Amino acid sequence: MDYPSDRRYTADHEWIAVDGEVATVGVTAYAAEALGDVVYLELPEVGAAVTAGTSCGEIESTKSVSDLVAPADGEILSVNDDVVANPEKVNADPHGAGWLYTARVTTLPEDLLDAGAYTELVQGQA
Repeated sequence: MDYPSDRRYTADHEWIAVDGEVATVGVTAYAAEALGDVVYLELPEVGAAVTAGTSCGEIESTKSVSDLVAPADGEILSVNDDVVANPEKVNADPHGAGWLYTARVTTLPEDLLDAGAYTELVQGQA
């Protein structure tokens, strides 16, 4: 599986694409596949502060309920209402239309992975 090289990844299987101080966040294709059919999303509220490495929402699938873990510190600017109404988009296009939220980033952790390092991580978990 190829992971877009224009973003960074967490060991918790979220991706973050930063453009200036605004970032778009989603879950990786690996996570979407491992979860199975996504049926419900609980995303952070617009204006909420999020802290890297802590839970900021939930993603529920036919297999389990998992925490969404913030990949960076910041403030939520928007949520993808389309994916909340149609959670299957997370499975269909996790790196595109299945994005979850945008945030104004205040701190970007140094331990985020590039696409190559993330690919190695998930290959080790397969």
